[in-house]
Amino acid sequence: MAIRDWPEAERPREKLLARGPQALSDAELLAIFLRTGVEGRSALDLARDILAAHGGLRGVLTAGQETFCATRGLGPAKYAQLQAVLEMARRHLGETLARGAPLTDPRASREFLLARLRDYDHEVFCCLWLDNRHRVLRYSELFHGTLTGASVYPREVVRAALRHNAAAVIFAHNHPSGVAEPSGADLEITARLREALALVEVRVLDHFVIGDNETVSFAERGLL
Repeated sequence: MAIRDWPEAERPREKLLARGPQALSDAELLAIFLRTGVEGRSALDLARDILAAHGGLRGVLTAGQETFCATRGLGPAKYAQLQAVLEMARRHLGETLARGAPLTDPRASREFLLARLRDYDHEVFCCLWLDNRHRVLRYSELFHGTLTGASVYPREVVRAALRHNAAAVIFAHNHPSGVAEPSGADLEITARLREALALVEVRVLDHFVIGDNETVSFAERGLL
């Protein structure tokens, strides 16, 4: 039976409008994105097939183009559409962070950094540059590395701090392994960056390590 023939309260789109997106399952949300099914399968049936093939919603959202387009019911147009939606969501988080109150609590930036960094398959080192009231000036990804690490150069970090006229900074980098525990190298580079930035009167407020749905804050651990 096609979704249009279901009782209105059970159709994903009508259910979303009546009860809000939080009331929908992953399959129902994906069905709305798909809009139509394929021969013999409704959009909801197809959504369930896709979720099973990719191991869940996150697997769908992070699939590379080749893997995504090889899935029945998907293709380059849907891939482009999904990437646009994901990027809009990331930018919305960034704008919300920039418009918000001064960042005085490590939890205030955790959601943004987790969304930006957790799905990279290589290590990325980034900075949240802040003014003297701890409001966000800019988010920048300074260094991209490999699966196991990224080279971080204090000289380049200082140059970026001066370029953005920053008074403070929050560092973050991801661990593609999914384990957010800081390494000895993480502790060492953080100490070196603090020393270098102190020379230009820029304070290091925190350093987040981003894992798979978890983060570790140096400030909360007493490591700064």
